[in-house]
Amino acid sequence: MLIQNTSEVPAQVVQEGIGIRWLITEKEGAPNFAMRVIELQPGVVFTPHHHPYEHEIYVLEGEGVVTNPDGDVGAIRPGVFVLVPPDEIHGYRNTGNQPLKFICVIPLQNQG
Repeated sequence: MLIQNTSEVPAQVVQEGIGIRWLITEKEGAPNFAMRVIELQPGVVFTPHHHPYEHEIYVLEGEGVVTNPDGDVGAIRPGVFVLVPPDEIHGYRNTGNQPLKFICVIPLQNQG
């Protein structure tokens, strides 16, 4: 069993103003899923992209919107969850004055 505080895991910068903390991966012994926390600074946009796998999001802190090529899809704030189906184009924008932080879970074989 692993019990650890998120703050003990260093954030990897993936784009200016965006960090990802890989909390659980195969290195920690997970057989099926990777869990990460994504952090967007105020005003930052996580560029729309897509993956060949689903992922689930649960918002911890801050405010933002989920986007796609047509624009804003929906508002997100603490307590909101999102299912992104495989190959669906999606992005995120922090619309608040504080960091937007959310848990993102993906199938382990698709880390990256």
